[in-house]
Amino acid sequence: MREQVLTWLAEHVPATRVDHILRVEEMAIELASLHNIDSEKTASAALMHDLAKYFSPKRLLQMARADGLEVDEVLESNPHLLHADVGAIVARETFGVNDKEILQAIANHTLGRPGMSRLCCIVFLADSLEPARGESKELQVLREISYSNLERAMWLTCDRTVQYLLERRCTIHPRVITTRNWFLSKSKSK
Repeated sequence: MREQVLTWLAEHVPATRVDHILRVEEMAIELASLHNIDSEKTASAALMHDLAKYFSPKRLLQMARADGLEVDEVLESNPHLLHADVGAIVARETFGVNDKEILQAIANHTLGRPGMSRLCCIVFLADSLEPARGESKELQVLREISYSNLERAMWLTCDRTVQYLLERRCTIHPRVITTRNWFLSKSKSK
C-alpha cells in the first residue's frame, strides 16, 4: 500500500510536502521503535497524516459534515484544521484503511485529543518535531523528551503550539488546550 499512497501523494500534494511526510514517517518509525509500538501501523499513519492538507476549505467542510463530524465555530472559521480529520476519511475511503488506531492517529495529528493512544502521540510528535521544523534549542529538547517520555513531550509540545498561536494572535481550538491539560495531568500523576 505504501507505493499506492506515495503515488497518490505525488498527484495531490507538492513535492515539499511529500518530503515533510517522509521525514515524519522516518521520525515516527524511530519513536515507535523506542516506545515498543507497532512500526508498520505507525509508518502507515505517518505516511497518510497529510492526505487532505491541500484540500480547499470548502471541500474540507463538506467532507467533514458528510461524515458526521462536529464542525464547531473555530473549525468553521479555520477549515484547514479539519485536514487531519478529513485525512482519516480519505485513508478509509481511498486506501481501505479500517484500523481504528491508524485512523485515529491521522485524525488527531493536528489538534490532539485527551487520552489518545501512544501511536497517536508518536504521529502528533513526529509531525511537530521532524528535523525540518528547525534546530532551535527548544525543539532539540522536545525531541529528546519525545524519545523517553511521550506524555511529557505531548504537553510541552502543546505548550509550544499555544505559545506560537498566541504570539501570532491566532484562534486556538479548545481541543489543543484539553489535550495539553490531559497530558500535563497524566505526566504529573506519574
